[in-house]
Amino acid sequence: MIDDSTIQEIKDRLDIVEVVGDFVSLKKSGSSYKALSPFSSEKTPSFFVSPSKQIFKCFSTGKGGDAIEFLKEVESLSYIEAIKYLAEKYGVEINETDQDYNKNNDKESLLIILNKAKSFFIDNLNSKEGKSLAKTYLEHRQVDVKMIEKFELGYSFDKWDALYKYLIDNKFNEEHVSKAGLILENNNKKYDRFRGRLMFPIHNISGKVIAFGARLIKDEKNQPKYINSPETDLYVKSKVLYGLYQSKNHIRKFDKCYLVEGYTDVISLFQIGIENVVSSSGTSLTKDQIRLISRYTKNITILFDGDKAGINASLRGMDLILENDMNVNIVSFPDNEDPDSLSKRLGKEKFLNHLSKNEINLIRYKVDILNSDFKNDPIKKSEMIFDIVRSISKIPNSIKRSVFIKETSSSLNINEESLITEMNKLLINKKVSKPLIDIEKSTDKNQDEINKIHGAINFHEKECIRMLVNYGTKDFEVVGLNRKSFIEYFLNEIEDVEFNNENYLKIIKIFKEEFQKNNVIDINYFLNEKFSDLKDDIIDLSTSKYEISEKWKNKYNIHVTEETDTLKKTTYTNILRLKFRLIKKMIKDNLKNLNNINDLNLEKETLDIHNRLKSAEIEIAKKLGNVTSI
Repeated sequence: MIDDSTIQEIKDRLDIVEVVGDFVSLKKSGSSYKALSPFSSEKTPSFFVSPSKQIFKCFSTGKGGDAIEFLKEVESLSYIEAIKYLAEKYGVEINETDQDYNKNNDKESLLIILNKAKSFFIDNLNSKEGKSLAKTYLEHRQVDVKMIEKFELGYSFDKWDALYKYLIDNKFNEEHVSKAGLILENNNKKYDRFRGRLMFPIHNISGKVIAFGARLIKDEKNQPKYINSPETDLYVKSKVLYGLYQSKNHIRKFDKCYLVEGYTDVISLFQIGIENVVSSSGTSLTKDQIRLISRYTKNITILFDGDKAGINASLRGMDLILENDMNVNIVSFPDNEDPDSLSKRLGKEKFLNHLSKNEINLIRYKVDILNSDFKNDPIKKSEMIFDIVRSISKIPNSIKRSVFIKETSSSLNINEESLITEMNKLLINKKVSKPLIDIEKSTDKNQDEINKIHGAINFHEKECIRMLVNYGTKDFEVVGLNRKSFIEYFLNEIEDVEFNNENYLKIIKIFKEEFQKNNVIDINYFLNEKFSDLKDDIIDLSTSKYEISEKWKNKYNIHVTEETDTLKKTTYTNILRLKFRLIKKMIKDNLKNLNNINDLNLEKETLDIHNRLKSAEIEIAKKLGNVTSI
């Protein structure tokens, strides 16, 4: 267990902008920061970070919270895993040994085991066997020591159970070792999955090892050159990009991501100084991988091998990039060349120059293939044209689509109208038709009015609690030694108000209890795990998409009255409005009862209640400046 004082020390040191900035490209927006949501595909930023409140809010998904909650959501971490990540980031020591791993949940235990295995493989690389085989291979591939250390390369002994015995001897649970994908079983015998191979640790975005790629060093028949860890609770291949942990800041810096095929391509480009590069590890690009890249840039350049297989690989998944409103370019390589070999031969400047000269967008790339390979085959040509139009139809931006249609028409000498017609067919088919449902409209005007009253009550309850959550620490006025606090005023004014929302009642109760103890609490007080049922409400109440432009204040010298300027008046008005709506509801309920009464004495009593409620309604209406019927 991590003690509360350590957790508090971590919270005191962290900056949510720094934490979120490791995963998302944030842009300043007034006093806040905004970005495209890391939790969904979107074109307009709906993700906001507030440095003053140390919270985030994603309006597209409804997710929100502090830095810990962000890590839990974006990396699928447990609370303890998120705390450990932040402890490492901010240099807070947590006393924990490998022997304590069984106290953790399965995912935490797998992380500990995999990172222990990584250390084992690194040590093996410097052994006699590792030096003669793995290091010799790396020297042959011109991989220097810095890259070996940066990517934490290692070596798996050419033995049946070296890793298995090492982990068991270190008191690791056999079931967890198996779940980590490190061992295999045959005829009740356990043996290492990776043997006699160069080991490439695969890191998650926060730098923890979650899997391994392994390359065969010896020339052995019937053995695959590369094998990977199986999918586990930590590792889903379609959601991981090799090298992203090392490259994410460089991708953000240069606003471009180079995508290559394999591990060695990534390392080779890093070695010559091109560090905004990742690998899909030989698989077609997936939606989740595209979303990962989109956190840092909208520009992707594909650098796959120049052979036919490489060309086909480069075309798979490209439409997914276009669908996500990203820009995708492709670079062809000469025969028998790949990013690894060419970068080593040319060096950084010449290699970048080659990329710049040969970089073309996906549509142009497909047009060039058609003109070179299928121009004399009408059937293949028509299929390719349709494929090009289909790709263009995936682009969300209509102006971009129009430009690409014009270019395709000109390049292929095909009537533009024909291309537009085909594209429109595809666009129409994409749209999901809404089912026609006959909805019986209520003719009960009274029920309609009651629903409106309930809606108004909910709104004004929310507005009152929003004021409490955001300004509970404020003072209305300070005269000499006399202070008039917001919380004191608020609690006094709502003393006779019964809130319907249970969570709002809980929030009021907590504020009241802490106030009676002379404690001042703010938003962060509620972000503790024990208030998990209130977290979503607290975040929702304390964040907004909209903010007064700094230009209005600074550049144009326009003063806009803010809520804090008239805090007492605004609070008073909000509470009055809530009371007004509650009284209107009570009047409606009382009149409903009146219609069902046959007893004269009870009828008189109900009418008296109605008159008192109506008087109260009129009195509040006067204060609000409303007009109400008698």
